[in-house]
Amino acid sequence: MKKLLAEFIGTMWLVLGGCGSAVLAAGVPEIGIGLVGVSLAFGLTVLTGAYALGHISGGHFNPAVSVGLWAGGRFDKKELLPYIGAQVVGGAFGAAILYLIVSSAADFSGVGSAPGAFATNFYDANVYGVNFGLVGALVTEIVMTFMFLIVILGATHKNASPGFGGMAIGLALTLIHLISIPVTNTSVNPARSTAVAIFANAHAMGQLWLFWLAPIVGAILAGLVYKFMAPDNKD
Repeated sequence: MKKLLAEFIGTMWLVLGGCGSAVLAAGVPEIGIGLVGVSLAFGLTVLTGAYALGHISGGHFNPAVSVGLWAGGRFDKKELLPYIGAQVVGGAFGAAILYLIVSSAADFSGVGSAPGAFATNFYDANVYGVNFGLVGALVTEIVMTFMFLIVILGATHKNASPGFGGMAIGLALTLIHLISIPVTNTSVNPARSTAVAIFANAHAMGQLWLFWLAPIVGAILAGLVYKFMAPDNKD
């Protein structure tokens, strides 16, 4: 139960910090943090969450990470579904807090129906000046999640330098956002995508399948590849 609570809190923090920065701070005239700031915010949520909660649950905060660690032989299959459940519920709780904040504005009239509204993920939509289609979104999410898991598996390997895993993982997520926000608004995390889609429009929910499928595929591939390259033998 303690592990699940840690995953709940960590995923809530990731959604509130990452998506919250996008919704509340990115577009403020003159002083907004922009896409670079949002990228850094997502990285900081993982970095801080990993150091605060990683010793309790491992600091996954992401169904794709749990699946990738399982594929890499680092995570017990029997804990997979409970972890994913805690992550999805925690993410939704974080999105609910964000919605309460946003809806308190005097001029609030809903989160909007445009792609990317309320930090939702998207494909085949011209949000940042270029329309990247389904194939581009699939490739981006698979490859970015693959590399995210490669970093996680490497930074947490028994032969890695101790104490620096959270930093490497947080910076990796920052880099991933810097690359891929214009393509999909960056998911690499099904719980994060689901959380904000719940409070957005039907269009976001209709595209949600990609932001579950692609990260999980990328995570499984990374787990298998890293297990081949550097088995984490117990002996």
